[in-house]
Amino acid sequence: MGAKAFFSESLPLTRLGTDTGSREENASNKGVAAPFRFDRSGEGSGRSLGRQFGWLWAAYAASTFGTGLGFGAFPLIAILVLHSGPTEVSALAAAGLAVGAAVSLPLGPWVEFRRKRPVMIAMDLIRFAALSSVPAAFALGRLSFVQLLVVAVIVAAANIAFTAASGSYLKMLVRPEDLIVANARFESTTWTATALGPPLGGLAIGLFGPVTTVVIDAVSYLFSAAGIRAIGGGERHPARSDAPRLRAGDLFEGWRTILTSQALRPLFFNTVLVNGLIMATAPVIAVLMLGRLGFTAWQYGLAFGAPCIGGLIGSRLARLLVARFGQHKVILVAGALRACWPLGLAFIQPGAVGIDLVIAVQFGLVTCVGVFNPVFATYRLDQIKMDRVARTLSAWSITSNATIAALTAFWGLFASLTSPRTAIAVAGVLLLATPLLLPRGNRKSSQEREHAVQAGGG
Repeated sequence: MGAKAFFSESLPLTRLGTDTGSREENASNKGVAAPFRFDRSGEGSGRSLGRQFGWLWAAYAASTFGTGLGFGAFPLIAILVLHSGPTEVSALAAAGLAVGAAVSLPLGPWVEFRRKRPVMIAMDLIRFAALSSVPAAFALGRLSFVQLLVVAVIVAAANIAFTAASGSYLKMLVRPEDLIVANARFESTTWTATALGPPLGGLAIGLFGPVTTVVIDAVSYLFSAAGIRAIGGGERHPARSDAPRLRAGDLFEGWRTILTSQALRPLFFNTVLVNGLIMATAPVIAVLMLGRLGFTAWQYGLAFGAPCIGGLIGSRLARLLVARFGQHKVILVAGALRACWPLGLAFIQPGAVGIDLVIAVQFGLVTCVGVFNPVFATYRLDQIKMDRVARTLSAWSITSNATIAALTAFWGLFASLTSPRTAIAVAGVLLLATPLLLPRGNRKSSQEREHAVQAGGG
């Protein structure tokens, strides 16, 4: 599978309140475990964010390392076991995301008004069960392309629900000034796992068979669920203030929040298109490298795993760059630079030269992404009111998944009608235009706007 959506779409972190005292008082009054107190005097990425965050981070690490080891598992199985071509491999990626997005449409508002930690645990267990069916069917000689599609749909829908719940839940644990630190830690973990996982996963596939990494990926969800359960503490049931039941309007509240925000709207279109164009070419690149160019699974994993050291470097630099240049400038520069690299993948050649090219291009790309992602996550959640987090993140994920699905299906067909290199090159050229959609104004956060209104007498 592709990357897990533990904190999908660049770590949807948010905050709980403006001061420690009010947060602890609210927690005490409502039966919620009081968030821990932070020492502002030790500003820096090395300080502790508390025991509860530590368990959440451990759960994330377990899940993310499973993802790294399972990088590209389904395309590999489709190509090596089921002998699928570019159209089928692209359809596998596209159908799972598209149907998963459609199925998960009501999940955002459903998650918004439920306890978040039980939802997260349930989604982990669902993903474990779905992925476990693949090695079971393979062992029995009954694995089929249809089963891969069904599993992809289930996992995609569960990913969206988990993402919506995780963003809302984390706001009870992280103060506004600690968001960039928390985001950078998750981002560093992601890139570390992605750097180590694909080469080791490719080696495991070569030694133990094509479904080995799917087993590891499935088990990682169990460790994630155990870590989330170990967080402990109470969590109140979110209460609706307007209506007791889910309304039709709730389904679209997330999109309404995004599209009516001058800060979120351009960032939304930018990230959706960038993610869509990058992911649309992933199956095509896999077919090109594993099929036509004859690279082995471990070489494919190495080519995309080793450069992720750049993501680790970028995530470590993010907080420092924001402190020096400001959040908005970092988003503009890193967001623009990340669109410049994928075009180079159209020129992959056989042998060591091809591996070197992929490593160089991917290193530049993921370094920029490593800087952009935690800053983007902080900026995005700063613009969302607390009672709309789950619905907004769900809407964002659904749109992103649907866009990736549509573009992946189109690029698979386009690659079949032209060539993989042509399809990759066209996507790279289109990416060069996406920086035009980055937000130009430096907007105040939702909390800052509320304070400004209150200071002005309403």
